[in-house]
Order: sequence, then C-alpha cells, then structure tokens
Amino acid sequence: MNIETALKEAMTVDGAIGVALVDYESGMSLGTLGGGQQLDLELAAAGNTEVVRSKMRTLSSLDMNDVIEDILITLGRQYHLIRPLGSSKGSLFLYLALDRSRSNLALARHALKRIENGLEV
Repeated sequence: MNIETALKEAMTVDGAIGVALVDYESGMSLGTLGGGQQLDLELAAAGNTEVVRSKMRTLSSLDMNDVIEDILITLGRQYHLIRPLGSSKGSLFLYLALDRSRSNLALARHALKRIENGLEV
C-alpha cells in the first residue's frame, strides 16, 4: 500500500486522533492525516523524531543487538504510539496519536504492525 492508503488505514483505528509517517534522520513528515486543533502533527512528528533518535543511540551505546518494535508514551488523555519501520524501509517511523478513552492499545499496536508490513515506500 502507498503512504496515503497507510495513513487512512491508521486513522480507522479506534480512537485515532492523527497519524504521521516520519523520517527520523531529517525530522520531516512524509505524510500526515488527522490532528487538527487537538494535535499539531508536524510539531509532534518533529518532537518524536528526537525520542526515536535518543532510543536508537541508547541501544547502540548499550551494544544491544535488538530492534525497537514500539515506543509508547502515555498521557492522561492520550496514547502516543511510535513504530520504527524495518531497516528495509529506511529511517522511517509511524506515529499514531490515540484518544485514551476510545482506544485499545493492543489492537492499535497490531494495526500498526499490519500497516508496516503492507507499506511500500
């Protein structure tokens, strides 16, 4: 699936507020959908780039031979789910913001994995 289809698919996840596909090397979004007054996706994508970079550096410093599946940030009213894509897709991550009261975290993680597997960049 292409980027637009992947973003639309992510927005069908229960409680989805917004989604972005982000390059963590540049901090630029390749695409966004949703957000609006609830969430500035461009700003959130850029900020979460630092989260991903920091975790990648930490894994490298610890000499851990492993990969990040998900990074979860829980807020009082939202979940922010970050899924770095496999190395075959470059330095990209999917970022999905969810309304905590209307979402199921396990199903959201499963959906992002499915979207990642179908995404062609």
